[in-house]
Amino acid sequence: MDKSSEVGIGGEVTEKRDEFVLPELQEYHDLRAKFDENRVKSLLRRVDIRLMPPLAILYLVAFIDRSNIGNARLQGLEKDLNLSPQQYAWCLTIFFFPYALFEVPSNIMLKLLRPSIWLTIIVFGWGIVMTVMGLCQNYSALLACRFFLGVFEAGLFPGCTFITTAWYKRFEVQYRVALFYSAASLSGAFSGLLAFAIGNMAGVRGYSGWRWLFILEGIATCVVASICYFFIPDSPGSAKWLSPEEARFLELRLQFDGHDKGYKEGGFEWKYLIQGFTDAKVYIGTIIFGAICICTYALSYSLPTMINLLGYSAANAQLLTIPVYAFGCIICVLNSVLSDRYKHRAAFIIAPMGMTMIGLIIGMAVDPTKLPGVIYFALFLVAGGIFSGIPTTVAWTSNNLAGQWKRAVGMALQFTLGNLVGGTVGSNIFLVKEKPKYMTAYSVLFSVTACAFLSGWALLFCIRRWNAQKASLVEQAEREGRDLDAECKDLGDKNPYFKYTL
Repeated sequence: MDKSSEVGIGGEVTEKRDEFVLPELQEYHDLRAKFDENRVKSLLRRVDIRLMPPLAILYLVAFIDRSNIGNARLQGLEKDLNLSPQQYAWCLTIFFFPYALFEVPSNIMLKLLRPSIWLTIIVFGWGIVMTVMGLCQNYSALLACRFFLGVFEAGLFPGCTFITTAWYKRFEVQYRVALFYSAASLSGAFSGLLAFAIGNMAGVRGYSGWRWLFILEGIATCVVASICYFFIPDSPGSAKWLSPEEARFLELRLQFDGHDKGYKEGGFEWKYLIQGFTDAKVYIGTIIFGAICICTYALSYSLPTMINLLGYSAANAQLLTIPVYAFGCIICVLNSVLSDRYKHRAAFIIAPMGMTMIGLIIGMAVDPTKLPGVIYFALFLVAGGIFSGIPTTVAWTSNNLAGQWKRAVGMALQFTLGNLVGGTVGSNIFLVKEKPKYMTAYSVLFSVTACAFLSGWALLFCIRRWNAQKASLVEQAEREGRDLDAECKDLGDKNPYFKYTL
């Protein structure tokens, strides 16, 4: 047989046959000859510098704004608004219903509009809501603000992730997702530091410290929104800081990477929605993602209070959250670097889940009133594990969905279900009546982490089986002399030459 192309496990175009050569494939081969390894690395560094800081800043701001209610609680929010424990819990929970429901529509809007336009709109929207939260006088007003905060924040994480997959190849994605997602762990550190500093403004113009916390962080978010339009590149083709040759090379290297295997699609069609909603990989990944979200939100909303109950003052508890989140950030990035380097996902989900379970076992076994330092150490293990798991899960799903519309829908669906379950459960399991032991919370977190651990193994088993089935189809077609390229060119990730990432 003559030679041409196929996509291997690593997502690179390799030689196979000449019978079915897309015109773009020859163009890609010609461009690839001009871009040696050093030039590609230099080009990707430029993309990193232009793309990653804006996304990281947006996600940092988003996570601070959604979780600063935990800091506000220590500054008298419940007392000033006369909130019962149940009402406070509802203010946490209400955020996640619109946050989940609007993720798929938001990703569709991201595709219909430009990412720079859509992200600017939603960031400015939640900045206004956050500012208004500082003026709330009762439970109903706070509840309404938290609802609309969820509406506007819904599109950010799936949007940032989708933008990343539009610029980087399969095994370049996770490290970049980790770079902006690590802002979530850094947000905990920044939030604690900001809460400590802004808390000193209590009494200024007659406002409590928690009011200034919401107002100043909301204004800062609006400022970020006003400039983010100019710093978020929509795609290689629209980036003015790339030459036409560089932009075309980036587009083609994605087209013939394992992401899409030369698969091209036009505008939105309902079949893409159906494909995203009926893929088993999405739902197994959602189990993992949802379990990690439960842990993430439980930790984010309750960490200041947990440390406060270890015997530290409210102010010192804010500061002591910083090392925990910083450790989570470091482990998150390190785990992602290794996952991309070894081109493997499963082990880098399973291992962090094991780390989290060890921390939770310590939390269940140790009395916090007698050994507070041991509990504080356990929180490091939990943070390191859960913050490492999200980028790997996102990258694994992204790697194994081909076609931008299917990937946008599938990933948004995973975020929708995962955040809905994660937020509603995670924000309600630390029961006031059980402090400081919180046995229900630790038991639930251990159970869902174990579920994520086992689901990682299950998905690994399924993918190995599916890849073996694809290899068998290729071998059979070669024996029969059939041209699978021509038969399967529009199948996306169902293409036999598309090898799923383990």
